[in-house]
Amino acid sequence: MNTIFRKSVLGVAGLAFTGGVFAGPIAAHADARPVEGKPVAVAVQADKPDASKLIPHGVQGAQSRIDLNDEQVANVKAIIAATKKAGLPERAAVISIATSLQESKLENLGHLGDKNDHDSLGLFQQRPSSGWGSPEQITDPEYATLAFLKGLKQVDGWQDMPLTEAAQTVQVSAYPDAYAQWEQQAADIVAQHWNS
Repeated sequence: MNTIFRKSVLGVAGLAFTGGVFAGPIAAHADARPVEGKPVAVAVQADKPDASKLIPHGVQGAQSRIDLNDEQVANVKAIIAATKKAGLPERAAVISIATSLQESKLENLGHLGDKNDHDSLGLFQQRPSSGWGSPEQITDPEYATLAFLKGLKQVDGWQDMPLTEAAQTVQVSAYPDAYAQWEQQAADIVAQHWNS
């Protein structure tokens, strides 16, 4: 085997392995020689979450979408980091983000005075009086997400439920079907930020 070609192939394979990216069946072609001296291109693509895992049931009903500002993107990243910390898959992040989109539009809300729904606070509009934690805790994005995910993990079969059913079982909202409208945007957000 041509020494330069071999070093090139091994270098690409090492780079792909080091970056945690699957570079393709390089070993199967290790003995192949370039045709007419043309370089061999190896495509390396970062893994994106599988769409069938993000939205296994397809979306339900009309979908809503909002533009996100820097604060909302930071909250998305905190939700994804907490989901990974909890050892849960991308689908849990989709459910969490869709829930937060419905409850707060991904804004970490403090007390809203007369506009407040009882004592609801934070990304998930959790209530201290319902045992979600102290106001300081539930306005911490990581804590709030982990609390939501703890509730989600207690729902038998949440992985196989439609999003709105899983979210409603945890949140017990007066508007149980409202979560469904955010599923596509939540899946798009997770696909964009899961590996970033």
